[in-house]
Amino acid sequence: MASNPAVAYNPDQRFRITVRDMEYRDGLAVRLYIPEGTGPFPALVDVHGGVWSLNDYTANETMNRELAGSGIVIAAVNFRQPPEHPYPAQVVDVNFAIRWLKSKATDFNADPETVGGMGGSSGGNVGIQLRGLEKRYSTVYIDGVKMSDPSSVSGDFDFNHILTSQISRVEILKGNQSSVYGSGAIGGTINITTKKGKPGLHKDISYTTGSHGTNNLFASFSGADDNDNFYIGFERFETDGISQMMHNEEKDRYRNNTLVLNYAHEFTDNLKLESNSRIADTYLQYDKEVDTATATHNEEEDGIQSSSNLSLIYKLNEKFNNKFTLGKTYIKRIYGAASGSGNTIKDNYYGDRYTFGYSGNYKFNLDNSIVFGYEREDDQIGYNKDLTGMSNKAFYTNSGYFDFQSRLSKNIYTTFGSRFDENSIAENEDSHRVTLAYLFDDKLTKLKSSFGTGFRFPSLYELYYVYAANSKSLGSVKAENSKSFDFGIEKNFPDFGLNFEANFFNIEYEDVLEGWEDGTSSGLAYTTQNMPGKVKSKGLEFSSNWKKNNFLNFGLNYTFTSTYDGAEADDPNRNQNYTNNQMVRVPRNIINLDTNFRLPRYENLDFTLRTKWSDMARDYGNGNRTYRDERIDDYLVNDLLIKYNFLNTYDMFFNITNVLDEKYETSRDYSQMDRSFNFGLKRVY
Repeated sequence: MASNPAVAYNPDQRFRITVRDMEYRDGLAVRLYIPEGTGPFPALVDVHGGVWSLNDYTANETMNRELAGSGIVIAAVNFRQPPEHPYPAQVVDVNFAIRWLKSKATDFNADPETVGGMGGSSGGNVGIQLRGLEKRYSTVYIDGVKMSDPSSVSGDFDFNHILTSQISRVEILKGNQSSVYGSGAIGGTINITTKKGKPGLHKDISYTTGSHGTNNLFASFSGADDNDNFYIGFERFETDGISQMMHNEEKDRYRNNTLVLNYAHEFTDNLKLESNSRIADTYLQYDKEVDTATATHNEEEDGIQSSSNLSLIYKLNEKFNNKFTLGKTYIKRIYGAASGSGNTIKDNYYGDRYTFGYSGNYKFNLDNSIVFGYEREDDQIGYNKDLTGMSNKAFYTNSGYFDFQSRLSKNIYTTFGSRFDENSIAENEDSHRVTLAYLFDDKLTKLKSSFGTGFRFPSLYELYYVYAANSKSLGSVKAENSKSFDFGIEKNFPDFGLNFEANFFNIEYEDVLEGWEDGTSSGLAYTTQNMPGKVKSKGLEFSSNWKKNNFLNFGLNYTFTSTYDGAEADDPNRNQNYTNNQMVRVPRNIINLDTNFRLPRYENLDFTLRTKWSDMARDYGNGNRTYRDERIDDYLVNDLLIKYNFLNTYDMFFNITNVLDEKYETSRDYSQMDRSFNFGLKRVY
């Protein structure tokens, strides 16, 4: 950023602003936020997030108004977007916008020698169930490290220990992703990125307190210069909680201490080293599955959830990028009776995963490119002395993959991906995926479709559970396999501030791995087996955003899911048939509505009302261990979030969860939060 010493900037100043929309390049608009003062003012070009969507220059409206009000001319620009305009069209447009702003700076009371830039990336929201499937059919990555738990039953990931203050971005890839991400990515993949440093030095601190003895403290220190980037963040969350079981009065406590350490160093323009680490130290109390509706079982879990990676990124030339990565996942869980119960027996579970990966990206030209790579994954589980039959079990997987992307014509884009996985204790698997997209000439409408195959290897737990009756030899159980298809449309109405997306999906998978107890009084004998039937999930996903003006915005999401559980066949030991039912805990209809509004005279005060309605769902009952088929009632829940910014430094917020104090369940007999209050304060230095 060039600078003029004659131009002074004082963030404590406040100015009225003027907002102007105009064109800076053929067909490309810019929104200008101009302080009303003597000037000249420094200037910033704002490059909005959403390169892979239909966002526009209004994406950072609130932030841009605040910056302009402090004495900075903001130029929020639109740019050409993929897939019609592949990289580097976006870079070309932004460079043009910077030169245009410098040439026109005096027209907007800005200094042409003091012009900088800023930008952000798209966000997302996290969901445990993707496309109506259990979480074992979705893979989770934190900073590129696979986070599934090798020691858990199905190798899935526990989202309960994710604290959000240190997350910068969440990317959700819905639909079959096995051709790129391998085992378990049948429903989709969730990529979580933690925060990185920003230019200069920055300190953040916030504190929240509220109902049920809840306290949350967050602090971070970060920075960046031309060669180095670092971030150090710590968060502590604790609560007295509520009883997990609806029929109990005692509270189940929870505590989480999470530390994030990120560092990157750029040796040259072509060589960069990155390191990311995260560790969460957790403690929780919980109620085990009960034999009677009123029994109380206070249990506790101490846990460690950690991930780390080291990446070397080498750019051979403008066409060829290379990345080498070493990663480690470590998850430990210690179960036992709550303190003071007199029961000193502890069950120790831990899972280790070491990974090595190489990925290459080669651009043949602007319309054709290929991503390819190799991965090696080593998983190991361990248990305490009472489960010696499961200790130190391990397997490895060697994988190779490619994903070819091509622009077939002016409007048609396609990808084809394939992957091969060699597993040391299961049959080898291959998976494939084809996508097709058509972008209309108006650039406001896109049709898209994909077809793919996927799989999930048996977990070490499913293979080696100490009480399991199945053989531990190769081929005793095999991988689950899937086929999926989806079709969707994206449409934007810029004149009305409206956009929407609709997707139809259909997924079938077979050889589903299920476990059955033998019904004996001890309940210890257990069998894992591939069930003969198929599981089917199909439905419709709809999302829309409507920005009426700068003071009122709506976001709507609707999901219809129809499932057919043909693999959950007769349980011969309980004389119970579950076949042909809706899958467990999957409602047919879910609606989420977010309403964000501000009062014209109080632009620093934001209100957000979040409403969720869920249809009835099927579940198993816990009473007397009958596992009888039961229903979870539909429910409507509202949350209210209020945020107030003052002195351009502090954010004060007040949240009400479950405003109407709705009594509801998402899992039979397990409680959900009642009406609760939280108050917090955040300062950014």
